[in-house]
Amino acid sequence: MIPIQKVQEIISKYEELEKELSSGKINSKLFANKSKEYSNLGNIISVAKEYINYENNKKDLKQIIEDKSNDTEMIDMAKKDLNELEIKKTKNENNLKIFLLPKDEDDSKNAIVEIRAGTGGLEASLFCADLFKMYEKVCSKKKWIMDIISISKSEAGGFKEVIFSVNGSDIYSYLKYESGVHRVQRIPETETQGRVHTSAATVAVLPEAEEVDIQIKDSDLRIDVFRAGGPGGQSVNTTDSAVRITHIPSGVVVSQQDEKSQHKNKAKALKILRSRVYEAEKRKKDQERSSNRRSQIGTGDRSERIRTYNFPQGRITDHRINLTLHKLDEFLTGEIHDEMNQELRLKEQNLKLEGLK
Repeated sequence: MIPIQKVQEIISKYEELEKELSSGKINSKLFANKSKEYSNLGNIISVAKEYINYENNKKDLKQIIEDKSNDTEMIDMAKKDLNELEIKKTKNENNLKIFLLPKDEDDSKNAIVEIRAGTGGLEASLFCADLFKMYEKVCSKKKWIMDIISISKSEAGGFKEVIFSVNGSDIYSYLKYESGVHRVQRIPETETQGRVHTSAATVAVLPEAEEVDIQIKDSDLRIDVFRAGGPGGQSVNTTDSAVRITHIPSGVVVSQQDEKSQHKNKAKALKILRSRVYEAEKRKKDQERSSNRRSQIGTGDRSERIRTYNFPQGRITDHRINLTLHKLDEFLTGEIHDEMNQELRLKEQNLKLEGLK
């Protein structure tokens, strides 16, 4: 049972924000945040009002049922309405519980995604490229902006590593469930015996950290510049444009050489470094609050095997929620990615709700 006072606070806050926003007196810097909060509360306001009115509506219907002067048809209709009211009340209560759950402060952030080929040699690098294409299609369907930060190609035409940022609305809240080891089972093109090989790629999704999120002192950084490598000929960089930044306190190291400008490489490297250091601090806090960590599906643990893509059987299995979909092709094209994501969100919400009991 959710305390009525807590639900009343939602309604009061919504009405307060409504007055503020319509007054035209809000500082422009606060307007965006207050508008977002108002919109967020707007998604639950009708549910909150129904929940508040439940007792009064129940009382009115019971009076009709217990009033002997009412005819049978009216009493039967009131009983039916009361039954529907009880069902609606349970549904509203669950929705309010989910709304009142502690929010991940990083859910509204953009994300930096790092995909690296794991075990499996050249086949792993091809799978790394397949995962990148899958996320590229998901971003395209959702009209998110993807910006490639760096790519390291393999001899087979795949990727040893690819790093990219994703900008849009509530990106991290969606992509955080992708962190972990993705395993693929399929027959490589070079396999003459028709044997299925298993290889893997690691995906790390970092909330994109702004300067206000984490303070990194210049004195904590060691910046080295060097000549970028290249395939030879005109592509060889003849200036020291590549940058390697080391965050001395944490030992995090980021190298960047994709751009011809040292300034641009430094900016990209700092963007990745800031997010990695922020994520390391976040993980440390989560481990200290171990009960909170157990209630998270998207823990960001890169050593955890989260998903298997089985090509011969056309299936994809998420091991965290024991969900198997026999729609591998559709999943890789981003068509049913939401279906898996919604199940992961639901599982995490249920774990958090259990923790509140």
